Amino acid sequence: MAGRRARTGRGWDASPPRPGDATTPRPRRGRRGGATEADPDAAPAPPRDEAELAREICLRQLAVRPRTRAELAGALARRGISEEVAAQVLDRYDEVGIIDDAAFARAWVSSRHAGRGLARRALADELRRRGVDGDTASEALGELSEETEAETARALVDRKLRTVRGEPDAVFRRLVGMLARKGYPPGVAIRAVKDALAAQSAEAAEFAEQIDADALAEAENELERDGRAGG
Repeated sequence: MAGRRARTGRGWDASPPRPGDATTPRPRRGRRGGATEADPDAAPAPPRDEAELAREICLRQLAVRPRTRAELAGALARRGISEEVAAQVLDRYDEVGIIDDAAFARAWVSSRHAGRGLARRALADELRRRGVDGDTASEALGELSEETEAETARALVDRKLRTVRGEPDAVFRRLVGMLARKGYPPGVAIRAVKDALAAQSAEAAEFAEQIDADALAEAENELERDGRAGG
């Protein structure tokens, strides 16, 4: 009949489904229309080269701030890079100057002393924690003279005196403690605070006059030595 399809023994003789028909399977799509099912005929992605991954990790670390060799080695170890590959990559970075612990130490000492007022003792601790060897650290710290360290200590005290309040003896202890936390030796800290108090007011100057800086510094040094021996 016109307008009707012929019927076969298997039922209606339907044409093959066309694209867009309800019976046509469609790939699942993501929220923005991208197909989420992997192509079964696509070749698998090649495994990442370990050295390439190590270089990528190092460059990401160095993009944040300069790093020592030990810091980069630690970052590679945490990401599962083998010691052999890590050594190869870091040796190459040493050769081309991307890693330079001596330059790192010099820059660290200069910036941390100028920015935070840290003395050589505190700076030495920071360099050690970052894996800088003792000789390299000593060379960098040698560029910070005793005179510069004393001048910085006095500047720190003068700035703090603008806001600190209290009796001269309490102020004295507080300021000496502040300098000690920044790594200043007892003698440097005590003299800086004594001189600053002497120039502040008549009451503070009278208190400062009674301070025997040398004797007090020696007593503090003995306490430190006893503490190290006991530890």
